[in-house]
Amino acid sequence: MVVMLPGTLDTKGREYQFVRDLVAGQGIDVVLVDVSVLGTPMVDADVTAAAVAEAAGTSLDELRARQDRGHALAAMAAGARAVAEDLYARGRLSGVLALGGSGGSSVAATVMQALPVGLPKVLVSTMAAGDVSAYVGTTDVTLMYSVVDVAGINSISRQVLGNAAAAIAGMATAYESRRTAAAEDRPLVAASMFGVTTPAVEAARERLEELGYEVLVFHATGSGGRTMESLVAGGHLAGVLDLTTTELADEVVGGVLSAGPDRLTAAAKAGVPQVVSLGALDMVNFGPKSTVPQRFSDRMLLVHNDAVTLMRTNAAEAAQIGAVLGRKLAASTGPVALHIPRGGLSAVDAAGGPFWAPEVDAACVDAALAAVAGSGVEVVDSARHINDADFARSAADHLHRLMGRTSNGS
Repeated sequence: MVVMLPGTLDTKGREYQFVRDLVAGQGIDVVLVDVSVLGTPMVDADVTAAAVAEAAGTSLDELRARQDRGHALAAMAAGARAVAEDLYARGRLSGVLALGGSGGSSVAATVMQALPVGLPKVLVSTMAAGDVSAYVGTTDVTLMYSVVDVAGINSISRQVLGNAAAAIAGMATAYESRRTAAAEDRPLVAASMFGVTTPAVEAARERLEELGYEVLVFHATGSGGRTMESLVAGGHLAGVLDLTTTELADEVVGGVLSAGPDRLTAAAKAGVPQVVSLGALDMVNFGPKSTVPQRFSDRMLLVHNDAVTLMRTNAAEAAQIGAVLGRKLAASTGPVALHIPRGGLSAVDAAGGPFWAPEVDAACVDAALAAVAGSGVEVVDSARHINDADFARSAADHLHRLMGRTSNGS
């Protein structure tokens, strides 16, 4: 059991020595990794700065000669990440603890975001009281605000750093105890959900649980989709039930809940079985109605609540969205199926509903079908609504069959 401490030991050596001794005092091996470039380390490292630079494919002399702090930080972050990944690959790493300001936090974030969900990661940072999205990314980083600068051991920092050391020691111990139980876990399946597709996902989740799976549901709000893609890419998921692909609409049209251009690509690249549908592709998401861009002022808008305004897609947008979805599915290296709900794509896209427009939905469907034609994508074309329980259960059963095909090697 090893806890890795990556830090700038030329400026934070005393603080790292303090937490190292506390963690080691709990009977845990510590690997102190020096990511500093310019100064002399205040404490001896287990992995020197020269070794970190070498792991990044460069040298300290080269980084010093360039005199580019940003480049040096990026290089040392890459080297520290390589060290962490090597420790993890050898089954030794049980946690990571880092301390720092903006520079040290950025290095730590690079290391932590490269490690799998579940492996303990604690970052004590002066930046933790602001926007921390760049440090957290899509993984489970535990952030602690340092309260005072990480600059010496005093009556405040002694308590904060002491808590951080105790936290990583306890988390690492618990992590190790979970390793033996991991083999007994049920296969993990991801499902994507939005408020307007909740009945579908609930029905599908219940069916998958009946079939012996553990289902992780992700809210399709941009960050949810990115996190799901990250977990798929990291090898954590056995299958994906992507019923709610609404983030593609925001990416194509310019809404506020885009998950970025890589949405719906991880399972395709990794060969992970997936069943995909068109949930909530009838809408694009914006904030309060006053924030909807002027170019959309003449469109069908639905105020979902004070903070969310939905815009109905038009036929041209729907066709573009469908084509993007179809192309991504056609690129899959593993088994994939597309389930089409002709009866409507969301709770508000149903007969009599405010977004009911079958001809617009048809433009999306036709474009998706054209894009997957001739590929290995299996298509199930249903007259049912997305939230019909039978439609959802059928999609869940189809994923089960695809996963069984993969596990049988056929």
